Amino acid sequence: MGVRSDLDSNFDYEIVDEFLDHYSMMVDFMESLIIDLSKPNMYERSVNELFRIFHNIKSASGYLKIVQMAKLAAFVEDTLEVIRTEHKSVNEETVNWLLSISDMFAIWRDDLKHDNELSHIKYSLLKLPDLESS
Repeated sequence: MGVRSDLDSNFDYEIVDEFLDHYSMMVDFMESLIIDLSKPNMYERSVNELFRIFHNIKSASGYLKIVQMAKLAAFVEDTLEVIRTEHKSVNEETVNWLLSISDMFAIWRDDLKHDNELSHIKYSLLKLPDLESS
C-alpha cells in the first residue's frame, strides 16, 4: 500500500484529491519562481510566493500526517523566512539548493501519483547553502 492508498483510507477522498491537485500546481510553479529569484525585479515577489507555497505544503501535509513532507517544507519555509527578511538577493548556491528541493517535491508528487511509498529525503538537502550573496 502506497502513500495515496494510506491517505484515502484515513481521510475524505475530496480532501485528498484537493490536496493532490493543489500540491501538483505548487510543485509546477516552484522551479520558475526559484529561477526568478536571480532577477532583481522579480526577487521580492518570487521569494514571498515561494514562502507561501512551502507554508501551504507544510500545513496541508502536516494535517494529512505526511511527516517527512511536512518536516522538509517547514525547514525550507524557515530558510525562506531568513532569506526574505535578511537578504536582498540570493547566490547561485542557494538557487541550486532550492532547485534540488523542488526536485524532491516533484519526486514525491510522482510517488503520490503512482501510489508508491514516499522516497527518502536526500540528506544533501538538509545542509543549508551559504545564504550570503557574493
